[in-house]
Amino acid sequence: MTTPAELLRSFARTRASLDGAEVTYWWSGDVYSWAPDEPYRRLFGFEGLNVARLVEDPGSGPDAYQLLTREAAFYLDPATREILETWQDLPVVHIWNDPANQKWRPFPIPTTDLGDQVCFSLEIPLAHPSPLPVADYPHASAGDTYKALELFQFFADRADLAGDAPGVPATMSWSRMSPWLPWMGRGQRPGGLTYHCRGRKLGSYAEVPERTRAYIADRHPEFAHAPERWSEPNETSWTYWRKLHPARR
Repeated sequence: MTTPAELLRSFARTRASLDGAEVTYWWSGDVYSWAPDEPYRRLFGFEGLNVARLVEDPGSGPDAYQLLTREAAFYLDPATREILETWQDLPVVHIWNDPANQKWRPFPIPTTDLGDQVCFSLEIPLAHPSPLPVADYPHASAGDTYKALELFQFFADRADLAGDAPGVPATMSWSRMSPWLPWMGRGQRPGGLTYHCRGRKLGSYAEVPERTRAYIADRHPEFAHAPERWSEPNETSWTYWRKLHPARR
């Protein structure tokens, strides 16, 4: 991993597979609330998965990739870990991001030497116009600018990366700071959410817990597979909620 292109290939083998095979990441964790003058609270358990396919980005030269993915995640009762349908008498809107695609070029991916392991770190601060302007969604929008922080870590064994397999086993961690979710109905109330999760690259989608596979099969079975081709824009919790609740002008 002495050049940006080599570094990207190592990361691509960790996050996905160079041969275009479908790769499933699964994670589990919790969601905490924070607000001024209030204690931190564990509001939800959380479980999700991402099914990805890595392909070359046509017409973009060498070492250019498209990561084609769908992502589903579910808010859980913090005690029983059952998938919630309501929270405080409000309908829960789970995460159904289709697509959640990325384009990759060689870039200086931060890495940490952990002896037998290598850690790839991605720190992604987000700030852009909110899909839910306050004027149109006063009870669902935290502000006219969407701000969040996504923190990813992917861990792979150095010996695996030294081999020539198109993909390598890996574990991961993910933390996220975000505004209140639109379906929580908290409007511009100060505070927000912190997600804290960990997971791993599975051998196949069949290793996703049976409860979760059944829930997806019953509602959106397409999330068992990665997309076949590039599409945009990406879906987010905010744009998905907007589809369910068009603004009344």
